Amino acid sequence: MRSTLISRRDLDFLLYEWLRVEELTALPRFEEHSRETFDGFLDLCEDLATRHFAPHNKRNDSNEPTFDGERVTIIPEVKAAIEAFTKANLLGAGMDERIGGLQLPSAVEAAGFSWFQAANVGTAAYLFLTVGNANLLAEHGTAEQIDRFVRPMVEGRFTGTMCLSEPQAGSSLADIVTRAEPQADGTYRLTGSKMWISGGDHELTENIVHLVLAKIPGGPAGVKGISLFVVPKFLVDADGSLGARNDVVLAGLNHKMGYRGTTNTVLNFGEGAFTPDGAAGAVGYLVGEPHRGLSYMFHMMNEARLGVGLGATALGYTGYLKSLDYARERRQGRAVTAKDPATQQIPIIEHADVRRMLLAQKSYVEGALGLLLYCNRLVDLRRTETDAEVAREHTLLLEILTGVAKSWPSQWCLEANNLAIQVHGGYGYTREYDVEQHYRDNRLNPIHEGTHGVQGMDLLGRKVVQYDGASLGVLAARIADTVAAATGHGGDAAEFGAELAAAWQRLVAVTGAMFGAGDPAAAMANSSVYLEAFGHIVLAWIWLEQTLAAQGKDGDFYDGKRAATRYFYRYELPRTAPQLDLLESLDRTTLEMRDSWF
Repeated sequence: MRSTLISRRDLDFLLYEWLRVEELTALPRFEEHSRETFDGFLDLCEDLATRHFAPHNKRNDSNEPTFDGERVTIIPEVKAAIEAFTKANLLGAGMDERIGGLQLPSAVEAAGFSWFQAANVGTAAYLFLTVGNANLLAEHGTAEQIDRFVRPMVEGRFTGTMCLSEPQAGSSLADIVTRAEPQADGTYRLTGSKMWISGGDHELTENIVHLVLAKIPGGPAGVKGISLFVVPKFLVDADGSLGARNDVVLAGLNHKMGYRGTTNTVLNFGEGAFTPDGAAGAVGYLVGEPHRGLSYMFHMMNEARLGVGLGATALGYTGYLKSLDYARERRQGRAVTAKDPATQQIPIIEHADVRRMLLAQKSYVEGALGLLLYCNRLVDLRRTETDAEVAREHTLLLEILTGVAKSWPSQWCLEANNLAIQVHGGYGYTREYDVEQHYRDNRLNPIHEGTHGVQGMDLLGRKVVQYDGASLGVLAARIADTVAAATGHGGDAAEFGAELAAAWQRLVAVTGAMFGAGDPAAAMANSSVYLEAFGHIVLAWIWLEQTLAAQGKDGDFYDGKRAATRYFYRYELPRTAPQLDLLESLDRTTLEMRDSWF
């Protein structure tokens, strides 16, 4: 029976026919792997997600965690699912063998993990935050920190979080006030509060490892004075055993419209509830050097941005597959050419407008999945490349695509969920069907790991101009290669290649005009519009890449790829023209609007 979580056929196409991930096994890092091990991993992920995660997704939503002032209560199925995941050693799927990982390519890891996010994003969040936490410490932590905290996370005994935001600061990390006082023994004592901390408290595992941004007194102002600390819920002794309770206290749970199965917390550090040695403050261990904490945290943040994009894609994808099944089964209405009211009703998929909604969903979710797997393949290439200049190109391309890979799926796969509800009609708004929950879960992703506004400002204000436009230049070269290949094939591919080239050239010209006008305030005022136009052009490139991979191949699957590409170029890419007109005009409407006029 075909899964309604993720299409395995699509994963196989993207991984093997387009991205050719089998070629990675020629590299020393992945030489122990093969197509067989990749397929085995994907099979395992599909099986575990289907049997242990999907069945409690609705119960996870309707029975969210509770806090009685002392402990958090979570439905038992969550712990059972996490144990099944960790027993299979999936937490270390992409990590080094030296710390107990499987050393799989990131592209394969992401493909496998998409099953869990589609099945139950609330439960999966505990695991994927832990993976990101462990990856950061494996890269920047000391050998002792890796032994005390990373290895237990890989084993599934500990989970991990990231603690950035504060109630008064939100996304403005320059304004955090959590303090870290140095101690004579080399540790630090942290005091302050952190807000919106997913997975911040629970009893699912033995311990929780918090990665906390804080400022050491006397350091530089703003983000240059931020340091990063490991602050465990329970202290860990030298032999790896759990010690005293650290002074990290759950102040309360936030109750969100989605991801309701994930505890979302307010944490107080150093409020005096627990003082293991009589001193004030939560015990923390500095990661790396003082005042470089934000640069270290970007390791996890950028990984999390790809994870958020993948989660948004997975939620959109499962909603698409479920609405597709519904449209094939639900009979209503008659063909527009049928004049006899006694004519038998037809499946709603036979109605052109329903096919339009399904095609839109297909173009969003399959395009987004392609983008995310492409970005994760860049992670693999950057990690294994021995030529410094080529590695730099991979890095530059990944940097300019990461914000798009987070934000575009968060906007357009959410729209796919919206359309999935519409395909279901009145049933789509009921809790008896899954699609209304998928929409609520996905609505959080435009805010997770940097809002659209933050990503837009970062893309326009930093990424496209950094290193004298080098990142933009690398992306331009990749798009030019695709256009050249499409031109060589002729037909629709050549036509789409010409349209992509024209859209990209216009984007580059408008970008230059925006910065050349000498009015940075007007340029940045519409950075979210820039992000959306940029993202649509990038997705047009991804779709042309998929069409080229399907070139000369017959069958319904490949015909579907070609139809989705045609839809994207006919219905979606043209959206960018008026957006680019607006950007080029340096419109000041939002700048000139006054508070009192609202």
